[in-house]
Amino acid sequence: MIFMRYIILILTITTLLFSDYTLEPSRRAYSRIDKLPKAKVADMWHIPQNPSYYSKQIKTPSRYEIDKSFKRFKKLYFQPWSLYSLDIPSSDFGWEVRFITKKKIYKENGRVIPSYIYKRWIANAQMNKKDTIRTYAITIRHTNVKAFPTDSKFYRNPKKVGEGFPFDYNQNSSLHINVPLYISHYSKDHRWAFVRASYSFGWVKVQDIAIVNRDFIKKFKIGIYAMSIKDNLRLFDEKHHPISLVKLGALFPYSSVTNSYFVATKSYLGKAKLKRVKIKSKNIVAKIPLAFTPRNVAMIAKEFYNEPYGWGGGYECRDCSATTRDFMGVFGIFLHRNSSKQAKDGQAIYIKGLSKSVKKKLIIKKAKPFRSLLYVPGHIVLYLGRYKNEPVILHTYWGIRKNNGSKIITARTIITSTEPGKERKDVKERSKLINTLKYIVNF
Repeated sequence: MIFMRYIILILTITTLLFSDYTLEPSRRAYSRIDKLPKAKVADMWHIPQNPSYYSKQIKTPSRYEIDKSFKRFKKLYFQPWSLYSLDIPSSDFGWEVRFITKKKIYKENGRVIPSYIYKRWIANAQMNKKDTIRTYAITIRHTNVKAFPTDSKFYRNPKKVGEGFPFDYNQNSSLHINVPLYISHYSKDHRWAFVRASYSFGWVKVQDIAIVNRDFIKKFKIGIYAMSIKDNLRLFDEKHHPISLVKLGALFPYSSVTNSYFVATKSYLGKAKLKRVKIKSKNIVAKIPLAFTPRNVAMIAKEFYNEPYGWGGGYECRDCSATTRDFMGVFGIFLHRNSSKQAKDGQAIYIKGLSKSVKKKLIIKKAKPFRSLLYVPGHIVLYLGRYKNEPVILHTYWGIRKNNGSKIITARTIITSTEPGKERKDVKERSKLINTLKYIVNF
């Protein structure tokens, strides 16, 4: 009897050690972000809303272009694991302190946040400790990147147009699971780590990361990688306890020998280890770079359509640059965190100052369907192709400026022309996207 119990115990431990995690279709948690206004304009009725309509217009890139892009993707994705110190430009480093000390910041209810509160955040950040840890880590779940080591939200005056919810300036970005990190230092309360990831930097919770060593890095950089190609999946452990939401664009090392995918987890000592992942449904993960075909570009673009606007990746959603980043990443093209840096990631064609008609003709002539971005300071969009000689775009768009300074709030990922709202007399002509577009960015 004792012997049998011993055997059962050994089998149980063995099962826990070698059994797999599972990745399954799921959904994002419903939240207040789903209650944002969802205004429509004529484009959203009169222009085809299925990306498949435009995907026939693509041109397949050469093998050389694909290989060159993917080589750059891998170099930049894993770059944090080769850093010996923070490489953040001085113009970017410390932006958050300048932001909260130069002008008043507010709570969502409109009350001013007193200086003694934000001075605590600054003290907890102890930026004088920069580069005192100098170690490497990895995210073990989808996580947020904060400007300060706190969950507190802060806003510019919520009473002003375009401020207040969901524009929490402490929400700097979000990171997928399996993202390599360089740790500069920890917060004073040791709950947060100041990290540099491939496309963003800031504070992440220590509970969401694991420390890696050279052996782990060698095993993780296996050479073949896959990505989630369906949005809002969920990772479960051996007992089917949820581990993390997995957004489209999360990377997984892949072994062709054992046909296995891997995810980073954390030991009880805080060290990273690899866990094999079973894929529980067809067509939710694919090796990258995914083939740039009409079927694939339409399939991926459709995953973003109608997702609520999530400033800085907040509320498990995306803003404009997160949408373009995750779309391009599946095809092996690396994009940085914000729109201004993404405009420098490709080959830019300057179009600022041209007339509307000339801009449209140049976009149709020079931009590549599903492989070009259009950039205006503060916003970036994916060019889909043309419809009735009009450029058509997919973008995660907060809203359209009106003559009175307010906005028609769309607050989600939509398909429009470069003049959304042109049928309305109350739309500010000078603020139309077509009039403000600065670059075509080709890849």
